[in-house]
Amino acid sequence: MSAAPRLAGAHYTVAVIGGGQAGLSISHGLRERSVDHVVVEANRVGHEWRERRWDSFCLVTPNWQCKLPGHPYAGNAPDGFMVRDDIVRYLEDYVASFQPPLVEGVSVTRLRRSLDGVFDVTTTAGGFTADQVVVATGPYHTPKIPRMAERLPAGVEQFHSSGYRNADQLPEGAVLVVGTGQSGCQIAEDLHLAGRQVHLAVGSAPRVARFYRGRDCVAWLNDMGHYDKPIDVFDDADAVRMRVNHYVTGRDGGRDIDLRAFARDGMRLYGRLTGISGARMEFADDLKVNLDHADAVAEGIKDAIDGHIAAQGIDAPTEARYVPVWEPSEQPRALDVTEAGITSVVWSTGFTRDHRWIEIPAFDGRGYPMHWRGISNVPGLYFLGLPWQHSWGSGRFEAVGRDAEFLADHIDAGRRTADVCGVLTGAPAGVAPALPIG
Repeated sequence: MSAAPRLAGAHYTVAVIGGGQAGLSISHGLRERSVDHVVVEANRVGHEWRERRWDSFCLVTPNWQCKLPGHPYAGNAPDGFMVRDDIVRYLEDYVASFQPPLVEGVSVTRLRRSLDGVFDVTTTAGGFTADQVVVATGPYHTPKIPRMAERLPAGVEQFHSSGYRNADQLPEGAVLVVGTGQSGCQIAEDLHLAGRQVHLAVGSAPRVARFYRGRDCVAWLNDMGHYDKPIDVFDDADAVRMRVNHYVTGRDGGRDIDLRAFARDGMRLYGRLTGISGARMEFADDLKVNLDHADAVAEGIKDAIDGHIAAQGIDAPTEARYVPVWEPSEQPRALDVTEAGITSVVWSTGFTRDHRWIEIPAFDGRGYPMHWRGISNVPGLYFLGLPWQHSWGSGRFEAVGRDAEFLADHIDAGRRTADVCGVLTGAPAGVAPALPIG
């Protein structure tokens, strides 16, 4: 790679903050359009995948959905699921393919906008300025652990999902996993397969079958246009943005994650964790509701696939529907971690956004960026890589490239379009609403 661009005292047309798949994608688009820019990455490319994923981690979407601009998946397993190290390699190869103007190991600590519209970027390697800024740091900034965790007995070791690596990392004994989003379910399975006694606090996350009627469900949904559906067609767009993803796994070629099957085979399931008092863990009585809801969502997706197959006259094999393999005979409301031999807790409770370094009024009352397809309410400021930024695929390898291409076109037009006052306006009239929606 060529020498890293200079930061201290420099000026760029565009500053891209974040060098993950989102930042690299917009860099590729800007380079194709000959837009002068720099990409500032706090760590190394691939850091999130390399350092904040467990050893057995793999994608839950097929490899063919990896479509970064100019760098689609080219391996020999398009229907497979890349493991952690392969994902890192995919990103490193992407960098090598077009040599972006990338600076690694430098954190942006402050972003301000002067009265003349120029952005001041303060970093650990000095300050610089830019006409426009793309914030491509994603939504997963700070591990979120509930305050009730402080009340656990001192002898119980605690880990956030981002710090979990494998079963051997944890002390001997039973493990409590809190949360059943994608990470929680896959970590619970990892521990279960390693022979650990797992206790699992089950939340309201939905699930999806891995395969149905001869194909991966992702392939069916892709053909049905599900991943292209824009956020603004939903009446409850704000709620949609906050939904957790369906749990499933690509491990060992891909399979369902069935919490009922785990319970049948010895895993202990509980409802949502509601409180901790010393060694006593307290749970809601919603275990059955949560399991039934997850199954209903999975079966509803199958209904939609059936409808698509019938409407298109597709010759696809029939398949029997799912029959629950376990039902809770009771809904335990409490658990004593000492009596159960629990020596560690894995908090799979997500992350919080941290945009405190952005000293610009670009956020709503919940701290969410106000934007339309990544174009913020502040001229020249953009966001990229957010979940549901425009569609379900936004923020993922599947569609982050499309979002990046849209913004690259917008930025390219914007740098050549100024209003009568000479202030950079962004896109030509008609490209975006006058008031971007949140």
